[in-house]
Amino acid sequence: MTPTLQARPGDAEGYLIGRRQAWFAFAMTLGLMMVDYIDRQVIVSLFPYLKADWGLSDKQLGGLVSVVSVTVALGALPVALIADRSSRVRSIVAMATIWSMATISCMFTRNYGQLLAARSLVGLGEAGYGSVGAALIASHFPARLRGALLAGFFASASIGSVLGVMLGGLIAARWGWQAAFGVVGLPGLMLALLYLKVRDYRTVELTPRLERAARSTRSAAIAVAQGLFRSRTLPWVCVGGAAQLIVVSAVWSWLPSFLNRVHGLAPEQAAVRAALVVLCGAVGSVLWGAVIDRAGTRRPHAKLHAMAFLCVASLLVLGTAFGAQRFGIALSAQAQFALIAFGGFLMTCTVGPVSAVVIDVIHPGVRATGSSVLALFQNLFGLAAGPFLAGVLSDAWGLETTLAVMPAFGILAALAFMAAARSYGGDLLRASEAPADDASDSSPIPARKAMA
Repeated sequence: MTPTLQARPGDAEGYLIGRRQAWFAFAMTLGLMMVDYIDRQVIVSLFPYLKADWGLSDKQLGGLVSVVSVTVALGALPVALIADRSSRVRSIVAMATIWSMATISCMFTRNYGQLLAARSLVGLGEAGYGSVGAALIASHFPARLRGALLAGFFASASIGSVLGVMLGGLIAARWGWQAAFGVVGLPGLMLALLYLKVRDYRTVELTPRLERAARSTRSAAIAVAQGLFRSRTLPWVCVGGAAQLIVVSAVWSWLPSFLNRVHGLAPEQAAVRAALVVLCGAVGSVLWGAVIDRAGTRRPHAKLHAMAFLCVASLLVLGTAFGAQRFGIALSAQAQFALIAFGGFLMTCTVGPVSAVVIDVIHPGVRATGSSVLALFQNLFGLAAGPFLAGVLSDAWGLETTLAVMPAFGILAALAFMAAARSYGGDLLRASEAPADDASDSSPIPARKAMA
């Protein structure tokens, strides 16, 4: 059995167990996050092959990316609920095994329906991983490091996406697109076994109200919804994070096809070029996470102001990069790609800070469950919406025009973060007092004791 220790949510300045165990947990959780996104994103570099072999529309191609995020969104809350009340480590091992096997199964599909079903199983396995992994990292490390570490954790998704896009194109060019799924699916199985060595934290004792909320998915969903209505920060942060991810997911999913169709690059060359843009996003995610953490050192709400500014900046850069010709601005292929890369560097600015903000205003005993609310919004209304909506618009307007329009969702993100800034400071204080708030609860139901 995986060893567990009592969590110490009040020890904001210390490590849960020790530095060595904390960094091992971080490295393993980060490694699986990379594999997660390799398996998600490998398909985007295979779009040209699938379009040629099966005659798929852009809407259908976009659906192969979006269906993963839909199933992730639908499964995030129940998976996180189970993880919060039992074992984070065993839950992560099970998830990694399922999504890896589902990815491998994609290589045996023979039509669009079978591939779509297999991709949905990939999402089912990945459901809850981001929120459970983030909660485990946050519990191992002191509060002062969480923003940067969570930025690094979610930046590993960008690195995984880089590898997924690049490997998909290179493997498909050599051995065919079916082989790409088999090659990228195997590492997840091996990491799942190694993850059993990660030290878990003992389930945190809940107050009576939180105990009742954690009894079932339905009761947890009701409690989470009530929590959203009590907090003015959470719903705005969820909206802002999802809106910016529409931009990110649309660009990442369709950039290989854009380079193939508009600039005439071979699929494998387009995949490598697109992977460079995703790599810029990975670097940007870490850098902006640290910058935004520093911006909020004295004034917490300044974090959200910085995020809003960066969302608008990414809109201006990407809108210019993809839409310059529509406005009569002549750009060489090199200049356009440089602007796209810079836009990619900017557009991932919210990935880590959004998760840190949400965790800041959630009771330690239900961090994974609370973070799953953000995961729901990010996956269903961000990562799922972006590729599919871009595919629909591409069928109607063409891919170049579509990619010029999609960054406009950055305006919605910026407005949402500005609204969240008004209440963040107050919600941050109330979250730290959450256990006391339940003292008036007269329910005779006893709080559950910490579990192994």
